[in-house]
Amino acid sequence: MKSDRILIVTQHFWPEAFRVNDLAAGFLERGYEVDVLCGLPNYPKGEWFSGYRYTGPRRETHDGVNIIRAGEIRRKGNTGARIFLNYVSWPVCAVFNLWRLKGPYAAVLCYNTSPVLMNLPAILYAKTHRVPLTSYVLDIWPENLYSVLPVKNRFLRGVARWVSDWHYRRCDRLIAMSESLRRRLCERTKKPESAVAVIPQHCEDFYAVPIHDETLAARFAGRFNLVFTGNFSPAQSLETVIQAAVKARRQGAEALRLVLVGDGMSADSLKALAKELDAGDTVEFLPSVRPQQIPAYTAQADALVASLSDSPDLGMTVPAKIASYMAAAKPLLVSMNGEGAAAVAEAGCGLVSPAADVDALAANMAALCAASADERAEMGRKAFAYYETHYRRRAVLDRLEKFILRGNQE
Repeated sequence: MKSDRILIVTQHFWPEAFRVNDLAAGFLERGYEVDVLCGLPNYPKGEWFSGYRYTGPRRETHDGVNIIRAGEIRRKGNTGARIFLNYVSWPVCAVFNLWRLKGPYAAVLCYNTSPVLMNLPAILYAKTHRVPLTSYVLDIWPENLYSVLPVKNRFLRGVARWVSDWHYRRCDRLIAMSESLRRRLCERTKKPESAVAVIPQHCEDFYAVPIHDETLAARFAGRFNLVFTGNFSPAQSLETVIQAAVKARRQGAEALRLVLVGDGMSADSLKALAKELDAGDTVEFLPSVRPQQIPAYTAQADALVASLSDSPDLGMTVPAKIASYMAAAKPLLVSMNGEGAAAVAEAGCGLVSPAADVDALAANMAALCAASADERAEMGRKAFAYYETHYRRRAVLDRLEKFILRGNQE
């Protein structure tokens, strides 16, 4: 039994559905004590989760993980201004909560989704207490910022770049999700390659266990179901998927249905687009569900859809969704550039089209709809094999443990 304690710094944690929850549980299973400094749950809708408000609770324990919560301005309405305030408020509030951390820690891990400012409290704590800090760079900044807030002013972009690089340089180690992102981080921070590891996001094991739901089976019966699950955000370019589904249906793929399971800041505009296109029953919106329930929906899918907007910076990482889709052992339809598209092509588990290319995605939808059941089953087998090799939690945790504690990439 190890006696080491690990501090994880991240704005989003249980009951919000992020993979850091599973990482914390994994470290706990390996004998570590785990403290998490995080925010108050309000993602993605921007409303406090049941039982929470700004005043707390500020300290909890969940499945053995010690949770210390700092305040934040919630994302209410998901407007650009509210998202900016949310991005800025939590790191500042977290800095004033560092005194609440117990320590001592063997390592600090910042699970760095947006914003890059999430690193600030981790940097201050690690430098003050001389603890090695590793930042898991899940969203590269400032590039990811521009996919949500279209900043055009050159001066503001310069400030955002300087702030981002300042945070990355002050971490002892960085984790990138792809070799191209690693090269970018090394170039910008001047860190040696030994300080920047390539470790993909893991996929929780439950995504690989199908759930049979009689109600969903009846609802999905008699059609060719393309399923998307997750957050509706501008970065996902779901308007491309909706337009392609409508186009493919009108060009003869009569059994095709697109089922979008989730919610997020783009939900209203996507529903308006479906209505504008007179999509009818070609597109169906279903409410978001807990991650553990997603296998009930992927089990009914004939194929799973993932897309990203046409941004070269977004293409530097493999979306976490790709891993969970592969675990479901179903064919993938992806509309994106870069690392995500390359992973699907390498696995041979689906059809790939360029980001934001409606015609190409529609053609792939129609082609997969017309493919034989055996062809699609083979794609599903290849998807699962790739997941087992690259995205299983055990293997990723092995590498994370060695790197954040000892700086060993092997």
